[in-house]
Amino acid sequence: MVTVLGLDIGGANTKAAFMVVCDAQVTEFKSALEYFPFWKRSVSEFVCLLSEMKNKLCGTNGLDIVCVTMTAELSDAFRTKSKGVNQVLDCVVKVFDETSVLVLDVDAKLVSVAAARSEPLTVASANWAATGWMVAQRISDCVVVDVGSTSTSIIPITNGAVSAFGKTDLDKLANGELVYTGGLRTNVAATVQVLPLRGRNVRVASELFAQSGDVHLVLGNINADDYTVETADGKEKTRLAALVRLARVVCADVEMLTETEIMQLAQHVYERQVLQIAYGLNQVFDRLDRCAKEFPVVVTGLGKDFLGRKAAEKIGTAKVVSLDSLFPGGAALASPAAGVALMAATKVEGKRIAWKP
Repeated sequence: MVTVLGLDIGGANTKAAFMVVCDAQVTEFKSALEYFPFWKRSVSEFVCLLSEMKNKLCGTNGLDIVCVTMTAELSDAFRTKSKGVNQVLDCVVKVFDETSVLVLDVDAKLVSVAAARSEPLTVASANWAATGWMVAQRISDCVVVDVGSTSTSIIPITNGAVSAFGKTDLDKLANGELVYTGGLRTNVAATVQVLPLRGRNVRVASELFAQSGDVHLVLGNINADDYTVETADGKEKTRLAALVRLARVVCADVEMLTETEIMQLAQHVYERQVLQIAYGLNQVFDRLDRCAKEFPVVVTGLGKDFLGRKAAEKIGTAKVVSLDSLFPGGAALASPAAGVALMAATKVEGKRIAWKP
């Protein structure tokens, strides 16, 4: 038996996946997500958060391995990515001081903490590699679309392996493999420059008045429990409060605009997000020299259905597969964390692991 904890440490959300494997089969799987904005909180507070997540998921179970992937190093809490990587690893090692800790790199390999510290940029923002590796264990040729709260990763899989063209966020932004739009935290003003209203195009205010979580809350794509991050104004996660925030995007309010008009603004922002992801998908398929109808698209993450699936359908993909159908039990909401946990367990077992938690 092997017990593994996978951690996906983001700048805004930290996800964890606890896994027990016996005889090359997952017998227990649990995941958790906690909102932790690194730019507002201290490193000592993050140590406390990790301890709480450890107790919540692992309880009295001993851990054989802890596997880490991260994107938190991009947070402006850290002057450089290298410093961010090392400070995040400091926290992990402090909490799991009696457990073997491995770190995921951009080549989908697990390396030691010492190796990660010596070459921090090789482990920075590598969580997409965990998701891609996990899917590649089930489908040899596909494109993965992982829509999180903040951004969308588009990961090509060919011949049973991750075949991403970019290894850094910078390269991925250029080639379509990273689209900075997500289900909760995307500033509406960063998604659209104008909005159609009363027969004319109205410029939007370049303020953080509303975010994508408000769009998807009023459209019914998410509920209040799914809205796991703070709102732009720090107020309620209700439909009315979201309508109030969205009206401000065009410097109006709920007395100046009708609910129908605000809903139309939200729908336009939503459609623009779908187009942004679809454009990235087309870039990836063009580089693969493949038609979208030839490869299935696997969707995962918070926005897998209302953003990932819609974008795949927009470009004419013949088959869309939910990661839930490949790895049931909640892996889709914490796929990088589940991916690194599965990778470590596979390394120990030395063979492919059946997933039937």
